[in-house]
Amino acid sequence: MKKDLHPKYNPVIFVDMTTGARFITKSTASSEKKETVDGVEYSVISSGITSDSHPFFTGLAQFVDTEGRIDKFQKRFGAVRRVGKPKPSEA
Repeated sequence: MKKDLHPKYNPVIFVDMTTGARFITKSTASSEKKETVDGVEYSVISSGITSDSHPFFTGLAQFVDTEGRIDKFQKRFGAVRRVGKPKPSEA
């Protein structure tokens, strides 16, 4: 195997910007911001969305009632009929 082929694997802390949750793991990503936890120096990377704040994982996703929307549309516009296409005027 070639030397220096793979990127360096570093200890990292991913911080959720919205909830402040912290995930300690390892990654090839690194940052200038460092923090020491239990004698190990970690790169600190801010993340916009993690499993702590994403609606899929938190269960706060809103379900859209498409059937109700269709019924509402039919109620409002179902009775409206177009008379016909306007014919181009002959000049």
